[in-house]
Amino acid sequence: MQLSQTLCIKDQSIRCSHCDHSLGKQEKNWKHAANLDEVYLQQLGSPYTTGDEVVLRRFSCPGCGYLLDSEISMPEDPYLEDSLFAS
Repeated sequence: MQLSQTLCIKDQSIRCSHCDHSLGKQEKNWKHAANLDEVYLQQLGSPYTTGDEVVLRRFSCPGCGYLLDSEISMPEDPYLEDSLFAS
């Protein structure tokens, strides 16, 4: 079952749509199994100059490096919850 352009569910686990690497059970937040790259928005320059502490988080597949998702948050904030369930 395709969840997005980058993620699918197969055998009750979240998987990278590019290489089929498992990112864990579908009941859990898959972001904890992904590679994380964080950068402060101010380092990216204009037009990303809002706030000194705002970070861009990029989550990629540990199997192939494919970019799976990104989010903007404060450094101390937990990951956005992306628990995905197939119906």
